Amino acid sequence: MRHGGLIARRVDGVWRGALIEGPSGIGKSDLALRALDAGFRLVADDRVVAFPSGGKLYGKPHETLAGLIEIRGLGVARHPALPLCEIALVIRCVETPEAVERLPDPRFTVITGVSVPVFDLWPREPAAPLKIGAMMQSLGVAP
Repeated sequence: MRHGGLIARRVDGVWRGALIEGPSGIGKSDLALRALDAGFRLVADDRVVAFPSGGKLYGKPHETLAGLIEIRGLGVARHPALPLCEIALVIRCVETPEAVERLPDPRFTVITGVSVPVFDLWPREPAAPLKIGAMMQSLGVAP
């Protein structure tokens, strides 16, 4: 189980997602909420169950949190969610915009035996949801 959120876009008939990770309170749920407004779909908030299948990594919500998202200042709210998706990349939320390297070398992390690309992102940046889309596009997993 991963502490983070999972959002997805439909690409060529397959839901492909970005696993958003970072320390508590950094803005993972806020970033996911803004990404939903930018055309992504919610899969999971707060806890993601990651599992391999056919050489790919997939994620789904923890059963007690399915269809829920935390909205700071409001509380936990119901939101339509997908039951699962392929995890195409990992977003590591960083504390400051300066912590994001301008021209990073490709990086990967291994989750349950599957290698997945990793990108750093400052979650409070207004363009952060658009950058997730651009990251997916750079990997060829989004139009």
